[in-house]
Amino acid sequence: MEIITGSLVHIIFRNEENGYTVARLKSDADNIQHMITGLMMGVQSGEKLICRGNWKNDKKYGQQFAVEVFEVRLPDDCEGIEQYLASGQIAGIGEVFAKKIANLFGTETFSIFDSNPEKLLEIEGIGKKKLERISNSWREQQNARGIILFLQKFGIAAQFAQRIHKQYGTESIDKVTENPYCLADDMVGVGFKRADEFARHLGIDTNDVMRIEAGIIYHLNELSARGNSCFPLDAFTADAAKMLEIDKELLNPRIGNLVSKNKIQIESFKNGEDDAQFFIWPQYLYRQEVNIVEQVKRLLVINKIILSPKEDFTEIITQKCNELGIHLAPQQIKAVEQSVLKKINIITGGPGTGKSTITRVILSIFKSLGLKVFLAAPTGRAAKRLSEITSEEASTIHSMLSIDGFTDMLRSRLTEKLQCDLLIIDEASMIDTSLMSVLLNSLPDHAKLILIGDVDQLPSVGPGNVLKDLIDSGEIPITKLTEIFRQAQNSRIILNAHKINNGIFPDLSIDREGDFFFISEKEPDKIATIIVGLVSERLKKTYNFHPLRDIQVLCPIHKGLIGTQELNAALQNALNNPDEKEKTQRANTIFAVGDKVMQLKNNYEKEVFNGDIGYIKKIKTVDKQLVVLMDNDHEVEYEFSELNELELAYAVSVHKYQGSESPCIILPVHESQYMMLYRNLLYTAVTRGKKLVILVGSKDALNAAVRNNNAKDRYSGLYRIFTKDQQRAFPKIKIVPMLGSVGYEEWLTEHEQYF
Repeated sequence: MEIITGSLVHIIFRNEENGYTVARLKSDADNIQHMITGLMMGVQSGEKLICRGNWKNDKKYGQQFAVEVFEVRLPDDCEGIEQYLASGQIAGIGEVFAKKIANLFGTETFSIFDSNPEKLLEIEGIGKKKLERISNSWREQQNARGIILFLQKFGIAAQFAQRIHKQYGTESIDKVTENPYCLADDMVGVGFKRADEFARHLGIDTNDVMRIEAGIIYHLNELSARGNSCFPLDAFTADAAKMLEIDKELLNPRIGNLVSKNKIQIESFKNGEDDAQFFIWPQYLYRQEVNIVEQVKRLLVINKIILSPKEDFTEIITQKCNELGIHLAPQQIKAVEQSVLKKINIITGGPGTGKSTITRVILSIFKSLGLKVFLAAPTGRAAKRLSEITSEEASTIHSMLSIDGFTDMLRSRLTEKLQCDLLIIDEASMIDTSLMSVLLNSLPDHAKLILIGDVDQLPSVGPGNVLKDLIDSGEIPITKLTEIFRQAQNSRIILNAHKINNGIFPDLSIDREGDFFFISEKEPDKIATIIVGLVSERLKKTYNFHPLRDIQVLCPIHKGLIGTQELNAALQNALNNPDEKEKTQRANTIFAVGDKVMQLKNNYEKEVFNGDIGYIKKIKTVDKQLVVLMDNDHEVEYEFSELNELELAYAVSVHKYQGSESPCIILPVHESQYMMLYRNLLYTAVTRGKKLVILVGSKDALNAAVRNNNAKDRYSGLYRIFTKDQQRAFPKIKIVPMLGSVGYEEWLTEHEQYF
């Protein structure tokens, strides 16, 4: 193995995923620039490298040095220092300030950065705020450098190493060597397999207790990410054993240990006359589902009747309807009556069935009685729509509850209750287990709750099937609206949505004045071309739709020619050519000024939430920041290291667009998407369109989606816990929320041989 040392002059190419780099190195030995190649994640222009490897001849590019192992040292000459600072490594320093700093401080530059950064204030243009940014970035880079070099030996890329350092600070190396599986828990994008590879490098055995328990938690979290709050225990252990490549019997003692640590929960329910079926939960989701049941029963105990059942509802409702210019059908009158009489009421129904009208009447009645009413919805867009319908202020549930500073698991108790007499929640099908648990905690004993939503739409993105389970529990009054009203009968969007929901093939007849169109095409590449043409040209000419703000492409899947990834790239190039804009890149995604983007996770500190859509307003390359203007006119700053929270949103998944509406929806429908062609997904997509819905693809695929009502099972425990007296296999064991484990004693007895 040979050695070459020198200064890194220029990075020609770097793969940000694996760190493969092609660069020019100016050799200390002969002062000649040589081509070097290899896995060198994180190296920057200006740095001194000591490279070990071998020379090779490439037929196309000539002689190259293939690097196998390398060390990095900061440059020690003025030219190298300026080049290093100008590379963008330190936030707040670009080419101009790099030259000024190197000229003023020379070879003392890095010493000043370390011990006396205030001297940078001597440079014109550097104030206290910029100095703080430069100092923080320098300190973070230097601390992360050792971590990067250590972790990349085990296949951990530099961008993950930097995030690890941000998570654990100076304890990073100790933390990941003590328990490498913490990476799978704490770092989005690392995953169990990569953490497992790292663990293998550290010598951790396949049957190691730490590995098995980490695998159990990881697999349970993966199931939660797919929407399950719990899962059948037998199926879980079989899948987990296969993933871990171990004997299934090795899981039982580890499951028992995790139960004793209050990290998971096991409970049994009757499955027929005598048989019992065991389910496994992440402990926090079990507690939240138990809490939902407890809070519902708490609210139902005090059923404060606003109007006496003996009073003449007809007169009251007629009066309010006359004031509002509204006529209610019998189903709607029943919904209003139950909303006034009952402590909790659920109103569900498809588009055009009058849910919005009912909301306005209920709101009018309660306000006329001098009662305080809060209106909320799960997303900003849904809240805005609710406000437009009612002409009253509506907020997101998160902002109403002032939830901030929380990460993966919402708080389970609130010290202060909402100061309201009635809470109306729209788009309730989107509420997951965690959010419902917090929401119910927030209600005072006397308050009424009305949940409005379409139970036939896709369930929440987060774990649980809350609205459906509440309906199925039999504990709460339900009004299901089925009648489509006259004004809605002229909309083929609404009529076809109901046909789809009932398993009937939609009406695809051509009506140039209509609002629902189908464009037949069987080739995925041609479907993509049609969609790009519709968004970029045709719909703007015909309907005067703004390509970014009035049109939303929805996709059943992410991958493939007509998945979100490929369509986003094609639409970005057509609508916002990134080559002509200020831009930055994360992995394979280019973000440019003007791009439409979506938030991928709840970020309470930034007050942005999963599914929020915005537009990139500014990219500060020197400061390594990106500014997004969200739909609610809220500006949000992202560090470049936080761009994993964003994705392009020219095309988004149907799941991610729940609760939102757009004037125009375009949906590709093709056999290549068969894994996700379900009736409720198609129904949800169609109901997102306000003025126009266009399906592009194959009639066979559309027919398959309409007929397929067997969406993948989503397991939730809420319904089972609600009906515990009838369904629980061992009712003699009292439930002890937060502590006990109902049915666990039986499971333990059955598996005592393993303990």
